[in-house]
Amino acid sequence: MMDNNIKLPNEKIEGKYIGSVKVGSKGQIVIPKEVRDLFNIKTGDTLIMLADIERGVAIQGYELFQKFSDEAFGKLNK
Repeated sequence: MMDNNIKLPNEKIEGKYIGSVKVGSKGQIVIPKEVRDLFNIKTGDTLIMLADIERGVAIQGYELFQKFSDEAFGKLNK
């Protein structure tokens, strides 16, 4: 069983965020306001969910992911 009383550092570091979110009954999470502000995430934005059984889960902004994939794999719509 997981410890739901995880203590996170109180210290704020410019350009960084650490926190926790809970998964709701429909599998949804709320992205904290500090994170939305840090990454300029707005209502209606598309985010990419990356998951790896060994590394965990990451959320990436669509535009940055698209830029990375274009550089890594070339533009697919040539």
